[in-house]
Amino acid sequence: MAKLYFHYSTMNAGKSTLLLQASHNYREQGMATLLVTARIDDRAGAGTIASRIGIGEAAECFTPGTDMFALIADRLTQGPLACAFVDEAQFLTRDQVWQLARAVDDLGVPVMCYGLRVDFRGALFPGSAALLAWADEMREVRTICHCGKKATMVVRKDADGRVVRDGAQVQIGGNESYVSLCRRHWREAAGEIAAPLA
Repeated sequence: MAKLYFHYSTMNAGKSTLLLQASHNYREQGMATLLVTARIDDRAGAGTIASRIGIGEAAECFTPGTDMFALIADRLTQGPLACAFVDEAQFLTRDQVWQLARAVDDLGVPVMCYGLRVDFRGALFPGSAALLAWADEMREVRTICHCGKKATMVVRKDADGRVVRDGAQVQIGGNESYVSLCRRHWREAAGEIAAPLA
């Protein structure tokens, strides 16, 4: 039975590596997969899912206007599809997550989404909030803070290495811009005593 999965974590936990490995496992058994990633994240080149450990693969791109149900339905016209994989799922809109849920229910295609749960302010991304609400199964991909505890939060840093407390929710970047921390060290770094934004 097809399901909608959400694999979530903070930055640098290995989400893209896990996605690429899972897709490889299907393909090694002769099963077709569909790889999709956010057009906005072009750090490895537009239409590429890449891991920090050096592996990568071409993928279809989605923008906020992409109909995810239609994308999967169109791919099915080319033959059987064992699984659809969506990287950078935090950038999905609420409607797009519902379209993926419909693809699971109506087309019988499993969909595995990989993405961040919260932004640098501690607020849920819209795509992540919808996935947390509607996914059939959720799996946390763990990484650690510098203190050794599980990292659940992320801070954004500017070009001078100072922690940024406000700004646009989306700013594409990697290790030069983001650091994953446990909640305690996130609170210390962000200088926040009040709860994060809702």
